[in-house]
Amino acid sequence: MNRLLSTDAVPRDQRLAYWTDMICNIYVQLGCDPVRNGPSGDFEGSIRQHTLPALDVSVVRSGAQSVMRTPGHIARSSDDYFLVGIQTRGHGVVRQDGRDAVLAVGDFALYDSTRPYQLFFDDAFEQIVLKLPGERLRSELRDTEALTATAVSGREGAGHLLINMIGTLREDIDALQPASALAVANGVLSILVAGLQTLPAARSPSLSNLTAFHLARIKRRIDAQLGDAGLSVGSLAAELGLSASQIHRVFKSEPLTPAQYIWERRLEACSRDLLEPRLAGRTVSEIAYGRGFNDAAHFSRAFRERFGCAPREWRLGGGRQ
Repeated sequence: MNRLLSTDAVPRDQRLAYWTDMICNIYVQLGCDPVRNGPSGDFEGSIRQHTLPALDVSVVRSGAQSVMRTPGHIARSSDDYFLVGIQTRGHGVVRQDGRDAVLAVGDFALYDSTRPYQLFFDDAFEQIVLKLPGERLRSELRDTEALTATAVSGREGAGHLLINMIGTLREDIDALQPASALAVANGVLSILVAGLQTLPAARSPSLSNLTAFHLARIKRRIDAQLGDAGLSVGSLAAELGLSASQIHRVFKSEPLTPAQYIWERRLEACSRDLLEPRLAGRTVSEIAYGRGFNDAAHFSRAFRERFGCAPREWRLGGGRQ
């Protein structure tokens, strides 16, 4: 889906109210105060929104302003999203969790909708904003609250790769087929995670060679046996010659427990299968059973919690909520 919203669509004296409604509708409940350098009707802004499976990509252009998400906003709307502001013109500041991230062109920063935050722009600006479900990122990274409002440079490393990927994606995003769009969304997430892992707060002691070996071995076995409804920590331990406690110790540095990891991988596999043209003849239940779920109603509830919509809606909408 591609849509353009602009303050040009309403009379000048209604533009600020319209802008506030726009950002609340596309992101989360927010307040906005313009930094006016002229008549109140001079406020202008536009948002072009693109929707990928489990990832929204929007391009925001507007004038000087401050945007805030307060405890009151959070109380009225319990949305759980991470947002990433990628500065493409002008300067911005992201404030959350007692930190300020000052963004120059090419930099980006993470913020979490479940806690108050503020965004400041002292002049005209453009940002690309990524919006993704909270649990999606928490399944990839530990202690995300330590990573918010910290600038990641887009001039080197994973940050540079993310900026280039998003720039290319802007050109071709609306031509992607659902299965390809999901693969691209997952690729964006992987590069985002890699960029956030360069932050000092994300760095953890390196795994020993033996622990890294066992972790990779366990994950490979899980991926190979997702269709087995009996897959569990106990069955993995027996098959790999490890104890259940050893498997839990190996996963100690991971954001998910072994059981949570199995669950997450099954849901991700189902999300891909539902968009796969070659599996269009299979029912939702058949796809769920093929990935190790044994209760269709339970699967449907878990899928909705993870992706924000029912499996059937995900399939019919091409992965777009």
